[in-house]
Amino acid sequence: MALVTFKDLCIDTTDPHATAQRWGPLLGLDVTIFHDDGDARLTGPTAQHTIWLNRVPEARTVKQRVHLDLVADLSTFDGWPRLTEPGQYSWTVLLDDAIGEFCVLEPAGDVPAQRLKDVVIDSSDPSSIAHWWHHVLGGTLGHDEAQHYFFLDDVPGWPLESFDFVPVPEPRRVKNRIHWDVGLAPGVSVDDLVAYGAVVLRAPDDEVRWTVMADPEGNEFCVFDDH
Repeated sequence: MALVTFKDLCIDTTDPHATAQRWGPLLGLDVTIFHDDGDARLTGPTAQHTIWLNRVPEARTVKQRVHLDLVADLSTFDGWPRLTEPGQYSWTVLLDDAIGEFCVLEPAGDVPAQRLKDVVIDSSDPSSIAHWWHHVLGGTLGHDEAQHYFFLDDVPGWPLESFDFVPVPEPRRVKNRIHWDVGLAPGVSVDDLVAYGAVVLRAPDDEVRWTVMADPEGNEFCVFDDH
């Protein structure tokens, strides 16, 4: 049994309003701007399609360990910094100064309404961390032997195609700008996640009602106990 259920995605950025207004149309999501705290929100057909844009003071300075894969027409991104050469891969790596790298895969036919395809996590040990999240989130665990990465498909409540865990040689250096929120499954506690190897980074307090945690490779995620 999975320990948590997927809730939504969160992206840290120095300017949530500008990031939301740029990315909402790209992803086919609706934009809500909050003027009280400077944050923003993208929403889609279900609650799980929600992406929160949260204001942080630090600018992006290094390659991110979590990025997004999109299915889109590459011409949509004319003028965006390109990090791969044409034809180098079956996808194109582009750069957004606010959130970091992302990959665009061009569709064989029409661009789908759901343009966000995958969340990709750079990993020191893709097998280990993929198995860890498989136990925590559920879904179907797969392995691409040719590309040496692991993936989770069919995660309950997950509105995208997959979580991908890809090998990289470099160590983790900074806090991820993209993370995900989850809710505890019935009968499961934060202590159960800790017993399985997660770490509490911040307990609920006067400012937040959720628990900020990290997986065994340091990837942050937030846990909500709404029971």
